[in-house]
Amino acid sequence: MDYTRRDLLALMGTAGALGRYGDAAANAALPLAAIVERNDAAVRAALQSQIADPASPNRGSVPDQFGLHSAGSASGVIETLAASFVHPQSAFHHTTVLLERIRIAARFLERAQSPQGNIDLLTTNFNSPPDTGFVVHNVATAAAIGRLHGAEDIATVLRPFLVRAGAGMAEGGVHTPNHRWVICSALAQINDLFPDKRYVRRIDEWLAEGIDIDGDGQFTERSTLTYNVVTDRALLVMAAKLKRPELLEPVRRNLRSLLYLLHADGEVVTEISRRQDQFTRGGTNGYWFPLTYLALTDGDAQFATLAQRSVGGARLSTLLEYPQLSQPLPAGAPLPTDFERSFHEIGIARIRRGPLSATLVMGGSSRILSLRHGDAVIEGLRFATAFFGKGQFVPDTAEKRDSTYVFRQALEAPYYQPLPQRVMPETWGPTRAQRRQSEVCRLEQSAEVTERPNGFAVRIRAEGTAGVPLAVEICFREGGTLDGCRALRAAPGSYVLPVGTATYRAGANQIRFGPGGAAHEYVQLRGAEPKLPGDSVYITGFTPFDRTVLFECL
Repeated sequence: MDYTRRDLLALMGTAGALGRYGDAAANAALPLAAIVERNDAAVRAALQSQIADPASPNRGSVPDQFGLHSAGSASGVIETLAASFVHPQSAFHHTTVLLERIRIAARFLERAQSPQGNIDLLTTNFNSPPDTGFVVHNVATAAAIGRLHGAEDIATVLRPFLVRAGAGMAEGGVHTPNHRWVICSALAQINDLFPDKRYVRRIDEWLAEGIDIDGDGQFTERSTLTYNVVTDRALLVMAAKLKRPELLEPVRRNLRSLLYLLHADGEVVTEISRRQDQFTRGGTNGYWFPLTYLALTDGDAQFATLAQRSVGGARLSTLLEYPQLSQPLPAGAPLPTDFERSFHEIGIARIRRGPLSATLVMGGSSRILSLRHGDAVIEGLRFATAFFGKGQFVPDTAEKRDSTYVFRQALEAPYYQPLPQRVMPETWGPTRAQRRQSEVCRLEQSAEVTERPNGFAVRIRAEGTAGVPLAVEICFREGGTLDGCRALRAAPGSYVLPVGTATYRAGANQIRFGPGGAAHEYVQLRGAEPKLPGDSVYITGFTPFDRTVLFECL
């Protein structure tokens, strides 16, 4: 088993189970046998991969693909082994070798701690309180389920690491917004096991800053596949361990927002993320814990529906620590599938019409529109001009006018006249603003997106300086087929649509688009962003340019 920080999140039951709606969609009952077997399979892998040699300084850990021995690997082993040890349906129930392997993993963690009690994330962070928090989530969960299910020895062997980690986190700092809640929830877990007033005092200091959730129900990082899940889990754990139900309210708001950030197949909108999961693909399995908890706590029918569809993210350790999650969910209710909704603080608009799902990004991104119809997916629509190396269209302003979303950008590029003074290399930049400008070139670029029956019309315009090459890029997800386009031999994965319409087919779905135009084949313009992954179809021309492209979902 190779453990990175993302794998550590997976072991927490978050980012590692991000599949689309699948087999679990029809499973109203919790598939406990499958969950136990999945954990047992992880135990088998851990027993094979964990270093058990008494002479090794890395005894108790699992090396990653780079040969690094991280605290995260040992913490994942501990949680996984503890869950199978205590669960009566596990093939490893009360198998004593698991206790020994937990012990050597705990000793590795103790050796990995700094004098302050923190661990290192060897790929980037050192003496790190927040990464200690991620590790503690797994270790404290193992200790808790040991205590709850008659295996106090597990809690005893983990106590030295947890107490030292608690001392470090009770004083340590953070890098990112979610780190505050990771540390707080880890402290809450330790306090639940081994109470200490310092832990609660530190939690209250962080909470005094307020929970960072906006009016659209998104936390600061807007990380819909990773750190929203981390924050939801952290707040839920604090609410449960500290008996502060008010901390569930931001979790509710974030999950309610999630309902409008889903495509028809359960894939989550990631365009809004400010973290590394932006434009990545994944589903809602990571949200299983908060969805199930609140569906049961609130009797929320929509959360119940989504929890059922996300049951692939259920972890055995979570079920053991929170036995109430095994209760039958309330009757489900349909999720939103026909809406147009603006997220003003995030800066996007979402449109769902059953299988048709569209996201419009109202600023800060070149991908103004993404569109999908079932399996047929347009990852992004964007355009650029060869205007002085800065013609990539990223709107300065965006607004909705009547039924049309309007995006605009104004560009200007001057030439500069001489100065009556000596200009050295170090003063060229500072003196530029002093120069008189001449031959000033200007370009106004815009896009207008209007919903139509079964699709959209996108009008693209660029005017001002004449004769500037322009290229519209329509990027399709890999795996489909294109009809009506011509491949560009000099640019793999790139096509032009010379005339008429073309069709992209994937599975049982298709999107027809056009009319095309290919005034040139200069598609990777100077100053434009690199081609998107997948198959990109280009419509090209010169300024002044005015073309309306229709997208029909068939």
